[in-house]
Amino acid sequence: MLNMDKPQIILHVQKSVNYTLYDTKWIPCSAKFVALGNYSRGTGAIQIYEISQGDVQIVRDVEKSKAFKCGTFGASSLQNRYLATGDFSGKLQIWDLETLDLPLYSAQAHKEIINCIDGVGGLGVGEGAPELVTGSRDGTVKVWDPRQKNEPVATMEPGEGETHRDCWTVAFGDSYNAQERCVAAGYDNGDIKLFDLRNMSLKWETNVKNGVCCLEFDRKDIAMNKLVATTLESKFHVFDMRTQHPSKGFTSLTEKAHKSTVWLARHLPQNRDVFMTLGGNGSLHLWKYSYPSSRSRKDTDGQEIGVAGTVDLLQNVTLSTQPISSYDWSPDKMGLSVCTAFDQTIRVIICTKLNTL
Repeated sequence: MLNMDKPQIILHVQKSVNYTLYDTKWIPCSAKFVALGNYSRGTGAIQIYEISQGDVQIVRDVEKSKAFKCGTFGASSLQNRYLATGDFSGKLQIWDLETLDLPLYSAQAHKEIINCIDGVGGLGVGEGAPELVTGSRDGTVKVWDPRQKNEPVATMEPGEGETHRDCWTVAFGDSYNAQERCVAAGYDNGDIKLFDLRNMSLKWETNVKNGVCCLEFDRKDIAMNKLVATTLESKFHVFDMRTQHPSKGFTSLTEKAHKSTVWLARHLPQNRDVFMTLGGNGSLHLWKYSYPSSRSRKDTDGQEIGVAGTVDLLQNVTLSTQPISSYDWSPDKMGLSVCTAFDQTIRVIICTKLNTL
């Protein structure tokens, strides 16, 4: 028997495409989303879809010379809604979706593929300048101000003699005023590094023993609260980012999920304690985080140390036989989301009862 009191994950509509899908994002303040990927001939796909009358209709379909890996609207204003993309040749570009002819901004950001991108300071989210962060197979993480051509405003790279690790994921956080801002980066060897952009320093690092597929703060525009890290080998970690112990760092909980790689975590825009994880086995898991009665305690030396909460699995569903590669909640309609999978299918999902959590 289905428990109808719990949230349900419902497949609303699905659409097959003829290219490999890597990322999808809702276009803010609209019923449209953009899908990014690559054709078998190595070119890039940008497609814009609109939801209308229970179906999805393609609005724009553009092919570019290089395949796209990732995209974000995070550094754009709500008026412009410019899409920033990272491609397989290491180029960072910003596009006006109304034209899509030539990029508004283009920089040879990395020597190799841009695996991941995030934005902050746009969409009314986060304080300070609009900025983008990119992470690449070349081992570097770079922060960009789109108002400044070609040169990054910050570069985080391995020191002399250090091995270059493939950076798989980047995330902005702690952007609660015009001065503070940090970037979290995850690497293929399990390293997680937290860079303080105000002081241009490494604030914290740890290793979770498996390649880090995704990092996401529960909110970018508040003082650091929680950070979810998803990894290979069926695990994800939730770090409590409010209390940093001098030697032990941030406290975390670890959960097994999906019986396969956990590709991604995405927090619900309307409730930062609810998040979806995506599995390499084609499944979606919906979670709720519960805080402990006290978020910190004193250790034997009298130092403050964080206390981890718990997570509960609210609902799960298997949608595909292939890994789900991207997922995005609608910022405007609670429970509406879109995801892509390596079976070359875009799926629009509705999650019910999220307002009761």
